Amino acid sequence: MNAIILTAIWGVLMMLGGAFIKSKATPKYLAIFGLAVIIAANCMQLNSSMPFFDIDVKNMLHFNSFNLMFINVAFGCTLLFFLLSGRDIEKVGENVSEYFALIFFILCGVALISTFNSLLMLFIGIEIVSIPLYILTGSDKRNLKSNEAALKYFLMGAFSTGIMLLGIAFLYGGSATGSFFIDNIIAGNGPMPPMIAAGLVLLLISMSFKVSAAPFHFWTPDVYDGAPTVFTSFMATIVKAAAFFAFVRLFENAFGSMQFQWQKLIVILIAATLLTGNLTAVFQQSVKRMLAYSSIAQAGFMLFSLFALNNLAKEGLILYAAAYSLASIGMFAILIKMKDYTIDGFNGLGKQQPLLAVTATIFLLSLTGIPLTAGFQSKFFMLMAAVQTGHHIWLVIFAVLCAAISAYYYFRVIQAMFFKEAASDEVVLAGDITPAFKILLVITATGIIVLGLFPHFLTNWLYF
Repeated sequence: MNAIILTAIWGVLMMLGGAFIKSKATPKYLAIFGLAVIIAANCMQLNSSMPFFDIDVKNMLHFNSFNLMFINVAFGCTLLFFLLSGRDIEKVGENVSEYFALIFFILCGVALISTFNSLLMLFIGIEIVSIPLYILTGSDKRNLKSNEAALKYFLMGAFSTGIMLLGIAFLYGGSATGSFFIDNIIAGNGPMPPMIAAGLVLLLISMSFKVSAAPFHFWTPDVYDGAPTVFTSFMATIVKAAAFFAFVRLFENAFGSMQFQWQKLIVILIAATLLTGNLTAVFQQSVKRMLAYSSIAQAGFMLFSLFALNNLAKEGLILYAAAYSLASIGMFAILIKMKDYTIDGFNGLGKQQPLLAVTATIFLLSLTGIPLTAGFQSKFFMLMAAVQTGHHIWLVIFAVLCAAISAYYYFRVIQAMFFKEAASDEVVLAGDITPAFKILLVITATGIIVLGLFPHFLTNWLYF
């Protein structure tokens, strides 16, 4: 509750402050301060189970160590995003304070879809996340690609939301109790009623749109590529992880007792997402577009948490959210500084900026799933969760093969940085590289290594 109310309040303050704040740098510092306070407040609720705001939510929201810990991870990664890329947000346009306000509203939605206990709160949370994202995607008004991406995202988002509402209507009509609460949708584990089955399929399609799982992924590359890169970083990490958390929470609580009836649908989604994401990423020449397609492949691994729905899957989802967000935010922060977003644009970076090249290598190794990185541990948790179920072991082998394919396109960037010469002696960077930026990159890379060696530092908090 602390996170939901405080993010909404701070978003309003940032929005109103835009009328009085003239400096472009000030909103960033206010956002960092506000988010740090919100994280501290959420930690207090996690440790004491006592929120600042004693509000009767009529059981429409539910707070426990699992969802509060995820909120901490999402907000902590957002704080890192502000620190690494705050100056780049200032360069998008004149309405800097409003950009940060929209991000705080999105974080309010993230907290809602992490704690919902009612289908109505899920819908409201999804909309609070989505509408500001449409605006941020089209915030570079002078760029036609940004305008196109915003329109495409809006149309696809509205379409998937309509499917979600239709699914909710079927579930409400088919529920024996006539309830929107996810715990009351299904009682027992017998044959699934037709209206419940229709609602489940519609919600599965809608949530697959939100997490860009194949074959509902087709909007992702164009939207991620067209949006300002600094906002793509946020969309592809924190927002995607939150959508997955809502996906898992919905199906575990509403349909968990009938998992055997819909598990094969998830198997098809996982296989299609892993294959589509990895194969299409292989042929990309733009690193930004490659990261967009690879985010689809990463979604395939995160879907294993929905396939397994056991304790190891929950731990893996928290760890995956942290590992994927840290690596992607760091990689996008470096990409923003590049003049050329193609793979050839990274040629010679190892000689010109060795620190950036080394940290980028750690980020890419983590995304690949190389041992000693958090990315390896998160993939390991997901695959072991699937093995524990005892079903569809072939899917685990298929996922490992797809991870091997991902090594090809990630290692192409590493090869360009260290083993290829730049076309000229010109600096390949477009942005200023400050000492603070380098320190933050090192801290991010160190965090990835630490989580790779000691994942229990994060997962143990689920049991307090």
